[in-house]
Amino acid sequence: MTLETKKSVFVELGKFLSQFSEGASARKSDVLYNDIFFDDFENLIHLSQSHNGWYTPEQVYFSIQSWAEALTEENINKWLSVYTIDENNDNSKTVALILAGNIPLVGFHDFLSVLITGYKALIKTSSNDQHLLPFLAKYLIAVDENFKDKITFVDGKLENFDAVIATGSNNTARYFEYYFKDKPSIIRKNRNSTAVLTGIETTQELENLGEDIFRYFGLGCRNVSKLYVPKDYSFDAFFQAMFKYQDVIHYEKYANNYDYNKAVFLMSNFKLLDNGFLTIKEDSSYASPISSVFYEYYENLEELKERLKNDSEQIQCIVSSNLTPNSIAFGETQKPQLWDYADNVDTITFLLTTK
Repeated sequence: MTLETKKSVFVELGKFLSQFSEGASARKSDVLYNDIFFDDFENLIHLSQSHNGWYTPEQVYFSIQSWAEALTEENINKWLSVYTIDENNDNSKTVALILAGNIPLVGFHDFLSVLITGYKALIKTSSNDQHLLPFLAKYLIAVDENFKDKITFVDGKLENFDAVIATGSNNTARYFEYYFKDKPSIIRKNRNSTAVLTGIETTQELENLGEDIFRYFGLGCRNVSKLYVPKDYSFDAFFQAMFKYQDVIHYEKYANNYDYNKAVFLMSNFKLLDNGFLTIKEDSSYASPISSVFYEYYENLEELKERLKNDSEQIQCIVSSNLTPNSIAFGETQKPQLWDYADNVDTITFLLTTK
């Protein structure tokens, strides 16, 4: 398969995904193989919550739409324009992918990167997300059957591969690093995202920040779990803006986490601020439990920038009004571009330089 062929197949996948949105899914006449895949995918979306209680239709539709927006000819060309990829590269090497399952299709970028560079993908999905990616793989194969020999899903032990990309917790990362010590690898650990506030944010900016906090119920590494605020910061405007997301408490799994984590904090005599569906607690850690956000005061922005730089291996995204280098605008953390790499590790460069 030529590079241009592979690009075109993923553009077709983007067109297919673009048909699906909450309450407004609609067939488009120019999309390939809708007669085979449209109804089944719509059904799968609505079944996803039975496979994983966190995968509500709203969250799955959001993920699908994000990928539909990413997989355009313009975006794919822009993404790959900075690399030298052999136009006819049909590499016989196999890359093992060990995928996370915290949010829907979280491993899709690795899957895309391996296939677009001509490698074979040997995929071990998370037990929390076993259905969405295999379905999309079937669609790719329908569009171009040459992908059939490029995609393999495995349930058991991974064998016969040349490199590995694995995503997990800090604990599983230690296992991965030992087990795959003789293979070229990208091993991803826990990361969290943070926001730097000044106290002069607009209501719209704070409401957008709520999207960064609550999207996917806060389960993603790109979700904001920690706030940095100036001394004497008033959380009144913050809580008023968060009110927009109050319906999150109606999801049983989220509500159970809220009740449990709040109880643990109170039993430990921690000082909390609480609005009935979100607790915020002063804490130096980056990783806060579901339904809570940690905060920390800062006095000097330059000193804070230096600290964030030193802690970069713990941080996925920083949200602010351009207060830090490479900061992300409020509300945009869960809309990464194809060229926004997890942990700032360039997956395409890794693949192209793997021997």
